[in-house]
Amino acid sequence: MDPIVMVLIVLFVVVLVVGAVLAVLARRRASLRARFGPEYARAVESAPSVGEAEADLRARVAAHDELEIRALSDDERARYDERWTEVQAEFVDQPDAAISDADALVGELMQDRGYPVADFEHQADLISVDHPQVVVHYRDAHRVFERTGGDDEVSTEDLRQALVAYRALFAELLDKPGNDDHEQKREPEVAR
Repeated sequence: MDPIVMVLIVLFVVVLVVGAVLAVLARRRASLRARFGPEYARAVESAPSVGEAEADLRARVAAHDELEIRALSDDERARYDERWTEVQAEFVDQPDAAISDADALVGELMQDRGYPVADFEHQADLISVDHPQVVVHYRDAHRVFERTGGDDEVSTEDLRQALVAYRALFAELLDKPGNDDHEQKREPEVAR
């Protein structure tokens, strides 16, 4: 066989293989973007490279798949809903305390559902697998919570925004099981 024909065949095969690999990578990237939404952008911004960010997101999915997330009973859901109403009422007179209580209540709800709550960043990463549209706001709310009770002056508007963000995640965590697709597409209310 002619050496030029051999080289052309080898080059053609290499181009096909590279094209196939690039297509698979593009499909994986599109899948991660669709699944994680705004959390994908946050992960890419905070990671040294897009590849590392995507590896982190895939690791989150794998870690999440090992969890035993459980649905709440109707009675549990009603009790949590009642407790949230108390937190919102508390906000009128004691906004700092209400934010602290909201953070604690969301953490308790996560734990009851089966999410680990020992480390906030790990917890937020795992929550992002099921609730990518609200986890960014949850992180913001938690930062406000961390500023309360310290030397930082936290405005009432910041506290209100934090409560709204906690409420968005709280509502999704209370949602009935089997609505994960619905949860991922729903945008949280950030301001009223």
